[in-house]
Amino acid sequence: MNSAIDPTYTATAVPVVVPVVVPKAPVPNAPAPTSQPRRSEKPVASPVEYVAPAANSALSRSVRETVTIWNVPFDRLTLAESVDAIGELVRSGRSSYVITANVNYCMLHDRDAVVRQITYDADLILADGQPIVWRSLLEHNPLPERVAGSEMIFHLCERAAKKGWRVYFLGGAEGVADSCARRLQELYPGLVIAGSHCPPFRKLSKQEHAEQLAMIRNAKPDLLLVAFGQPKGEKWIHQNRRLLGPACCIQLGASFDFIVGTATRAPEIYQRFGMEWAYRMLSDPTRLIPRYASNAWFLAKSLIGDWQQTVKRWGMCP
Repeated sequence: MNSAIDPTYTATAVPVVVPVVVPKAPVPNAPAPTSQPRRSEKPVASPVEYVAPAANSALSRSVRETVTIWNVPFDRLTLAESVDAIGELVRSGRSSYVITANVNYCMLHDRDAVVRQITYDADLILADGQPIVWRSLLEHNPLPERVAGSEMIFHLCERAAKKGWRVYFLGGAEGVADSCARRLQELYPGLVIAGSHCPPFRKLSKQEHAEQLAMIRNAKPDLLLVAFGQPKGEKWIHQNRRLLGPACCIQLGASFDFIVGTATRAPEIYQRFGMEWAYRMLSDPTRLIPRYASNAWFLAKSLIGDWQQTVKRWGMCP
């Protein structure tokens, strides 16, 4: 389903931008990249690439304060600070993307070389999981709080309505993205909806993929909110980010469904004790039990590894 909710927009030709090679600063506290070769990015729909116009971005790696948990460098930001940081990315006028990472993402990062490259290339990585925040307490620079994508979407749209950012909603079942956009526009009058689209769950043809990218690019969004699931959404953003125009892209999982009501978020008591996964698992056991079983196994192994490293530091293990 496509929705051109902003009737004032007129499509214009996309200018060809000469790529500028910008050196990437190292990630503080992050592990060195693995020996996996960097995956080349081949434009699928257009030869146009959008790159950073300058190397002195306010959110360059050299100034980001991160803490590495299970080899993922998380930005030490509160929810309010995260919204401000995303605002800086929007104002930078360049292609960028943000990851909201939970335990499942950490597991995927551990197992998938492509996800690891996505991690290293991200502009921000936010801790969307209470176990990650709790684990960070063992470090000298712990995370201040969990930054849940399902909460951040409201704050982002509120900021977008005040600043005039154009927001595009992509993903979900048929009609979900459009309904989510309209609901948020009701909550935050003045919110400019650049468009919304719910692509089919099957793999798109090359022509469909090219049309999808052109549709988003021509809508000129400042924020592109994606709900493709994990890691499909992160991989899609990483592969196509330079073909979408100077937008800040964020994968937000089930946030659209929570807003529309096609899925129910766990009560606050579950969230407070880090048990939101249990509530969601029981709501959709066939799909989520295998996933959360894998997450639990990864979490157990990671905690055992953390304990072994701690014992070694204490000199109690050869």
